[in-house]
Amino acid sequence: MKYHVEIDGREHEVEVRERLGELEVFVEGERVDLTYEEVDRMGQVALRMDGRSFGLSIEGGANDCNVTIAGHHYAVRVEDERERAAHAAEREAARHGGVVKSVMPGVVAELLVAPGDRVTGGQPMLILEAMKMQNEIAAPQDGVVGAVHVAAGQAVGAGANLVTLEAPEEA
Repeated sequence: MKYHVEIDGREHEVEVRERLGELEVFVEGERVDLTYEEVDRMGQVALRMDGRSFGLSIEGGANDCNVTIAGHHYAVRVEDERERAAHAAEREAARHGGVVKSVMPGVVAELLVAPGDRVTGGQPMLILEAMKMQNEIAAPQDGVVGAVHVAAGQAVGAGANLVTLEAPEEA
């Protein structure tokens, strides 16, 4: 699985592969010798990478966290490939407006909006299941649902129209 890891604004590609029951880690395409062990359930971690040992303190969630190593603080954001694709769909729709499209093939697991519904930016509009993962497809901006182009249980391909948003009416 590939991950896109942003550390203090700099993006890195990390790939984790399983081979013969062992995990292999690649950073920017280069294999690194890495072992990781949780020291406690409070975010303390022992990390050994390429023969060097590090003590880390991790605070936050799985996707956004703060990491402290030897007194240095780093803001870290992690997205796997599916999350990145889902967020790209939201960003693309926000740039061009109108139709929110699928950037990955999948099955519509659940519709959360109907035509005429008002939505706010970031509000989930549907759940798209891809590769056994459920991805929320959110409204890229405030608007009114003009049309829903899919149904629950429907398979969609990359680029398929999902929902059309219209500008909210002025009160």
